[in-house]
This record gives sequence, structure tokens and C-alpha cells, in this order.
Amino acid sequence: MQRTFSYTNSGNGGGSIPPNINNNNSMMMNGNNNNTNGTIMGQSNFSSSFTNNNTRTSPPNNMNGVGSTSPLMYNMMSSMNTSPTNNLMGNSNISTPSPTATSKTSTNQERIKLYENRKEREKYENLAELYSIIYTVERLEKAYIKDSIKADEYTTTCSKLIAKFKTILPMVTSDIPDMERFMREFKLDCPAATNRLLKVGVPATVEHGGKEATGDSMIKLIAQTTQHFITVMDFIKLNLVAKDQIAPTLLELMDSLNTLTIKDFEGKSKIRDWIITFNQMKAHESLSEEQARQLSYDMEQAYGQFHKALQ
Repeated sequence: MQRTFSYTNSGNGGGSIPPNINNNNSMMMNGNNNNTNGTIMGQSNFSSSFTNNNTRTSPPNNMNGVGSTSPLMYNMMSSMNTSPTNNLMGNSNISTPSPTATSKTSTNQERIKLYENRKEREKYENLAELYSIIYTVERLEKAYIKDSIKADEYTTTCSKLIAKFKTILPMVTSDIPDMERFMREFKLDCPAATNRLLKVGVPATVEHGGKEATGDSMIKLIAQTTQHFITVMDFIKLNLVAKDQIAPTLLELMDSLNTLTIKDFEGKSKIRDWIITFNQMKAHESLSEEQARQLSYDMEQAYGQFHKALQ
């Protein structure tokens, strides 16, 4: 068996010529390489012919855009399931994706606009403000119950939120005729805010007391409370029983009673009930004749009980 192998390398570094081997098969390779070690990585040109029972020629695949791939390298890349066009320096284990494979991209979601004009935009902005006020009052009430906020801070913040709620309410009345339905529709489970905004209308420190003591003397507080009692009863005698006429003084009276460190009396709860009644009314609405007579009676009784509580 005789085999002949010859190798010619013309490079700057010069290459070693492997020994001739005689075989029935013959193989001739001629190469020009500018690299010193004669490898096929980099700038190289190879041409080869292989004679055997079957003739096999390497495909004209380019490596880095220059030269052609030898049969030996082509077989090696095929055994690694790698395309000849892949970079062979450290990336032989990366397979070239099939031309038919397509990468899945996320579909563009259609943007939905809530409004089409300025009027609709203002509507949704008002609804958002209303939602935030209700939710904030709910969290504020729970913070006050847990004693996470001081009474004075609670009173100031709650009064501001109640004022904002009453201010924005006329802006959304046409879109929200029923406030409780609005809360159910938008999953607002806020019972404390519902009671504070829709029913009572005043902070808990005004409704039940609990305000921190001020530097005012007891005599001054008693004088202020007496003054508020007399003013309310005079409003009733003069038939000034509209909400915007009598309700503010009634609130000041309740605030003064809560500031005083005296025992509770039945008339205090009656005043609280009238505050809730006025909170359900609009500013221009007035008490009926029967309601005005009942309020006058309750105020006379409360005033007498107040004097007894001071003794």
C-alpha cells in the first residue's frame, strides 16, 4: 500500500514539511498562508484535491469573507453540527439557527384612550380626584384609630379632605348621581370614609371629642361655649335656619364642647345628630318648621344640661 502526501507552505515564518507517505491513494495540497503556524484561521487561501475511489470537493463556504474551507475542516464542523460560516474561535458549540426559524416578538398592544376631547378628559380627571380623596380619608381614619397620627394633625387633615370632597362633589354629580354606587363600581371598600364623608361630614375629634388640650383657660372655653349656644338659639328665633346660616355655628359649638373636659350629657349627642342632618343638606336648603321647632327644643335642653355638667 503506497500513499503520497506533499505539503507546500510559503509564509513569513516558514512551515515544516510533513514526511511523504506512500499509499494507493494520493493527496496534493498547496497553500499560501501569512500566519506562522500554517493554521487556517485568519487570512488564508487553500485549494485542495482529494483522489480516492470517490471524489469529494469541499463546498465554497467563506470564512470571515476570505478563502475557502478545506474538506478536513468542513468534516470537523459538520461533526459539531455547526455551519461553516460560524466563527471557529471559541464558538464551535453554537449552532446556526435554521433559516425557517422565526423569533417570536411581542405583539403591539393597542392603546385605548379614555377621552376624545377636553370635556371628557376633565371628567376622568375629576373622577380620579374623587377616588383619591375617598381612599385617603379611609387610610386617615385607620391611622387615627391606631394612634399613628396626632389628634390635631388628624383634625386638620381630615377637615381639608372633607372640604375638598364637598368642593368636587358638584363637579361630578351629573356623572355620579349615587356616590355609594360609584364606590361599589370601582371596588372602593371604604366604610370609614363613607361614614365620614357622606354621613357625618366632620372629623372624629369634632364628632366624639378627643382633641388635645389647648392653652386656653377653662373659664374662656366655658364662655365661648355659652356664646355658641346663645347664637344658635337666636338664629332659630329669627328663623335663620338655612344650612349656610346655622350649621357653621353649630359646628363651633360642638368643637367647644369636645374641648372642655366635662362629662358627656344627652344634649351633646343631640347636637351631633343635627350636625349629621345638616351635612345631608345643600347649602341653600333650610329646615322645615317642624325641624326648626325640634332643633329649638333640643338646644334649650342641651344648654340646661351643659350648665348642670359644669357644677
